[in-house]
Amino acid sequence: MNAVQLAAELRERSLAHGFGLFGIAPATDAEGFDRFGDWLDAGYAGEMAYLHERREQRRNPAGILEPVRSVVMLGFEYGSGSGDRGSGFAESPIPDPRSPIPVRVARYALGPDYHRLLWDKLNDLAAWLEAEVPGSRAKGAADTAPLLERDFARRAGLGWFGKNTMLIDKHRGSFFFLAALLTSVELPASEPHTPSHCGTCTACLDACPTGAFPEPGVLDARKCISYLTIELRGSIPLELRESMGGWLFGCDVCQDVCPWNRKGEPGAFPTNPELLALDPVELLSLDDAEFRRRFRGTSLMRTKRTGLLRNAAIVLGNTGDASAVPALEKASGDGDEMIREAAEWALTRLRQRLSSV
Repeated sequence: MNAVQLAAELRERSLAHGFGLFGIAPATDAEGFDRFGDWLDAGYAGEMAYLHERREQRRNPAGILEPVRSVVMLGFEYGSGSGDRGSGFAESPIPDPRSPIPVRVARYALGPDYHRLLWDKLNDLAAWLEAEVPGSRAKGAADTAPLLERDFARRAGLGWFGKNTMLIDKHRGSFFFLAALLTSVELPASEPHTPSHCGTCTACLDACPTGAFPEPGVLDARKCISYLTIELRGSIPLELRESMGGWLFGCDVCQDVCPWNRKGEPGAFPTNPELLALDPVELLSLDDAEFRRRFRGTSLMRTKRTGLLRNAAIVLGNTGDASAVPALEKASGDGDEMIREAAEWALTRLRQRLSSV
């Protein structure tokens, strides 16, 4: 089949694999590479050293696959429209009434680890494409590869960069994973998405609990709740802890308030019921083996036991619930220094609140 037919068949197969968004971009230098470098140089990446280490590789997708002529950009939805968000500061599916202490987990983390799920789908598509075009090469990339996915997604027509830096699609919002299929086959390119449809809206910037946006379109990861609860390996800065509220892992606030997210459709991403009822009091009792057993195969494994229990203690400190005191007292004697410190902070905060009542 010719290139146009090949692209059409690939689109159909991608849709069958659950990818609701599809577009093709030429594999040239990323337009945003210099902007990405400026962002790194400003220190906004915090402790994410891997972004610096593979900086130059992100200039061109040839750093992942050589030769590469086309980048097929795909979007896999993990959220839905206004039906589960309502309006204004809508809640995610967390907190759950079964949980004795309110706790929130980013929507994308409520199912299996998305990396493995997307890689398996991409590998299937790559194998099909290589079989259809003997001698060609194809490789999937999802999140961990040195690729400026948003740049190629915009170039492939999937959406525009919102003021919260998320890629936004007019019909599906921003609750979707980005994935890429790089190929040595030259496929017909999609029309790039050039306009922005944010207008004068600043809902995402205004709603950020920690003020992580120094200006529209720029994220200071060092203040972002997602970074603080997942990527940061050390203690969370004292001045940001109260603003974390009940966020145990990640954050959806800037997406929850985005008007474009009133439109999205239900995705194919499965939800794990056990992750809808996490109790931070109970989490503080987990040893390392139990942590691995509970969260193996989920995104929450990324924090390791230390990070998740640190987060749980801070959440409890923000709840004002006296019933958390015994669990925090026990955690203040944990063998991990960072967990002990977070538990002690939470105890001090709870006791101050209780004494002022």
